[in-house]
Amino acid sequence: MDWFIDLLKPGNLSLASTVLLYSFVIFAGILLGKIKIAGVSLGVTFVLFVGILLGHFGYSVESNTLHFLREFGLILFIFSIGMQVGPGFFSSFKQGGVRMNVLAMIGIALNVGIMLTIYYLQGGENGLSSITDMVGVMCGAITNTPSLGAAQQTILQVNPDAYDLTQDMSMGYAAAYPLGVVGIILTMIVIKLVFKINIEKEIQEIENEKDASMKAPEMLTFKITNELVSGLSMIRLHALIPGDYTCSRILKPDGHTVIPKSSDTIEIGDIVLIVCAKTDEEKFARFLGQRIDWEWPKDEGPVVSRRILVTQTSYNGVKIGELHLHAAYQLNVTRINRSGVDLLPSPGLRLQIGDRLTVVGNIDHINMLARKLGNSMKRLNEPNLITMFIGIFLGILLGSLPVQFPGMSVPMKLGLAGGPLVVAILIGAYGHKVHLVTYTNSAANLLLREIGICLFLASVGIAAGKDFFATVFNLKGALWVGYGFCITVIPLIVVGIIARAKYRMNYLSIIGMMSGSYTDPPALAYGNKVANNDAPAVAYSTVYPLTMFARVIVAQIIVLCFLE
Repeated sequence: MDWFIDLLKPGNLSLASTVLLYSFVIFAGILLGKIKIAGVSLGVTFVLFVGILLGHFGYSVESNTLHFLREFGLILFIFSIGMQVGPGFFSSFKQGGVRMNVLAMIGIALNVGIMLTIYYLQGGENGLSSITDMVGVMCGAITNTPSLGAAQQTILQVNPDAYDLTQDMSMGYAAAYPLGVVGIILTMIVIKLVFKINIEKEIQEIENEKDASMKAPEMLTFKITNELVSGLSMIRLHALIPGDYTCSRILKPDGHTVIPKSSDTIEIGDIVLIVCAKTDEEKFARFLGQRIDWEWPKDEGPVVSRRILVTQTSYNGVKIGELHLHAAYQLNVTRINRSGVDLLPSPGLRLQIGDRLTVVGNIDHINMLARKLGNSMKRLNEPNLITMFIGIFLGILLGSLPVQFPGMSVPMKLGLAGGPLVVAILIGAYGHKVHLVTYTNSAANLLLREIGICLFLASVGIAAGKDFFATVFNLKGALWVGYGFCITVIPLIVVGIIARAKYRMNYLSIIGMMSGSYTDPPALAYGNKVANNDAPAVAYSTVYPLTMFARVIVAQIIVLCFLE
């Protein structure tokens, strides 16, 4: 049994022992992370604490191997996040998203301000906690692991021999993280009590807003009674009634159904199916005639409705108008579903891999279009590794690009965290324009992200474990916990009060915004449980992209400013 004992004993740096160590740290951490206390769990972050525990008992990994696994895990994690948030990154600034993102940025500024205030009050450079300690505490307090990785990578960029500083940062992160999760939830409860919020009333308000929201495509039927539009072709009708809408079908008085082309006309007595925004109903009623209830056949007769999945890469980024559906197929696209959201099919809308087109017309023509666009679920299940590694390649190049700013002796670099994040966001948002297939099903993206974060956290924990208990379980460690709680709670209270008192935001949106501004899934899970609807998740996703990007960049800037 000597081989077995040698394989498992601390200090064995063999490849087999290293793989066993990482496997145990990761599966044990994930299992323990599922344990809930008062309905809250730490999730995958528990991998860090298991790594610290084993590191404390003497388990270690060969230095170069540990560095590689940590940095490669961070790159996978960051890139997956960027690809996930990229498609919605720029659209998150529209409408009410601007206000939420501004409030989230105020929260980030307060996090940094409080951290620096504590740093200088406790003595600055001569205090008990260094700036790297405090950055680690801040990263734990805001429960943001990518910012920790970015800050550590920046330290090594400034000084490759400063590995001890990155371990101190990990200890600060681990000390502050648990109360960071709890602090977010406590703040939600405080805001609720301060403003005497009735959850049922807030839920009803959200439901009323949903009922009033009329932007999703609606299928409305009108009978042509206005003689002024009788005889107009589809082209002239669009000139008369501009906007994003589709005349899907025309039922003639003789019972014949037409899939209208640009040259087809509408006449008195025609019944037309218009796909448009709900807010446009009155406009069409004034121009065309009264709206009527009409049951359009879906699967009978020559006109049918089918859904086609875009899986052919050659159509990634192609505009709908370039398909020439009327001329080539005599078909109409009535709506497009992208990631669960229905979009109006304007001619300028570019297709993306994974789009689901609802098409009406002759079944033979629909089948021809389906073959052309792919319509293969199997192809969506295939990972697009080319795009992923092109993105990582470009991200590392961008992250290594030095940019000199006045007053800084060391040029700033986005690093192995910031570079891939920026490139992934840009590819996720605009990759289809250069025909890069950016679609990745959610399961594949989540798998890649979880593997990356587990490798990173396990590496950080194993490296920091040797001195963790001696450093944290003393006065310094107790102060870190207190500092972290202040960094967590104070900005959230300030932002929550502003959101409710000044902007009268719905409480369910506030708690989602709080969770998103700290990129904290456990807090979101609590918010979803309170709300019993998707309002917190919508607010979370609105601020998450910009917040994730800002926290990664801010952590690097702080390190560069203080360690130049």
